[in-house]
Amino acid sequence: MRPRSVLSFVLMLSLWVVGAPTAATAQALTAVLSVTLDQAKIARIPDGTVTLVIGNPIVADVTMLKGSGAMVVTGKGFGETNLIALDAQGNVLDEKTVRVVPTTTTLIVQRGMERESYSCAPRCMPTVQLGDGKEFNDASGQITARNSLAQPSAGVQSQH
Repeated sequence: MRPRSVLSFVLMLSLWVVGAPTAATAQALTAVLSVTLDQAKIARIPDGTVTLVIGNPIVADVTMLKGSGAMVVTGKGFGETNLIALDAQGNVLDEKTVRVVPTTTTLIVQRGMERESYSCAPRCMPTVQLGDGKEFNDASGQITARNSLAQPSAGVQSQH
């Protein structure tokens, strides 16, 4: 072989070795849990998990379902955060990336700097999404008021 051919061969071999996927790389690629914004997803947790920690509670929320070996992950805001499962001694059993993605049935209308969202499943109706204009604050106030009406009063007990 000529020196230039040997050099090319060595460079190609080194790129292949460095770029070759390893078991750790494959595991890291599968360690992403994708959740749709404003929706919940049930996922398995490792045996022995007693504590779940979410890195950024603005992006996602997690609740362990006791005794079932599962958790509920809810998408609260766009982006990524991490999720760590710990055993009783505080040892890390698993760590995943939680990615919150937008729904595929939302139509966004952009008018200059103002934005409106519509949920199209199957007919389009106005909806409130992160990033909407000033109507978002108006709508969130209405949603809060509506939800408070649905809550029983503090001193009132339901009768059966």
